[in-house]
Amino acid sequence: MIDKNKIVGLKMTPDETQAFFMRFNKPVLSFFGYSVAYEDQDAMLAIARKGLSKIPPAAVLINIGATASGIGAVYPLAKAMGFTTTGIVSSVAAEHMDSISDAVDHVCFVADTQWGGRLAGTDRLSPTSQAMVACSDVLVAIGGGEVTRDELMAAKSIGKPVYFYPAEVSHRHMSQRAQNRNEPPPESFWGAAHEFFGE
Repeated sequence: MIDKNKIVGLKMTPDETQAFFMRFNKPVLSFFGYSVAYEDQDAMLAIARKGLSKIPPAAVLINIGATASGIGAVYPLAKAMGFTTTGIVSSVAAEHMDSISDAVDHVCFVADTQWGGRLAGTDRLSPTSQAMVACSDVLVAIGGGEVTRDELMAAKSIGKPVYFYPAEVSHRHMSQRAQNRNEPPPESFWGAAHEFFGE
């Protein structure tokens, strides 16, 4: 269970979230990717470690989507390397507090009805994704699905630096999910973001 002192707010707006981040007066490096297991987590962490090793820990905030699984495995790595860590996540996650990483220092729960991505039938981002894009100065994605794709595309459209590293989601997880939904087996495990950024 997350330490309540780490919770900045449970129903924040994107503007309130951005105001909190600005108090640190540091650039924000955000990691994006899968919220579930990677097929090769060690390879994912090696990419993150290589990038973080080039940055003085006091120079930036490391921001992710607050949860421990998937790309959230970068949190303990960043903490061990001396970085201050932040998380931006949908208020939907407040119903799953045990999924929040123990290695995140400050968590902003953004008032939202979905996990992120575009609002259905529009080109507008949901509040959570609005906050992620607004607060991030540099965006690094290691694989990622629809939410990652939507956030990277929005950031790129306003000129923010976006770096994408291809990575496969867990084959077992995706196959099991398809089976549970009575859907055909996945044809690809590279994720929706790969279609646009995996050159």
